[in-house]
Amino acid sequence: MPNIASYILFHTDVCHLCEQAQALIDPLGINYIKQDICDVDELAERYGTRIPVLLRQSDQSELGWPFDIQQLQQFTGA
Repeated sequence: MPNIASYILFHTDVCHLCEQAQALIDPLGINYIKQDICDVDELAERYGTRIPVLLRQSDQSELGWPFDIQQLQQFTGA
């Protein structure tokens, strides 16, 4: 059975805000994958002006930028 990520970080390449978000997320050790919104038209339409956005897969809740470490910890339980 494949390992399903608990979270998805919607981003694009060369997005400094996305890099900042990833720098906050990585030390928490949560199970997440990155999804470039430019790869899927629907995602680009949905998140184009909102990225970075962290999606919790269990309930489809979203944490949109800007967020800080406290908000991130509360959202992820990390």
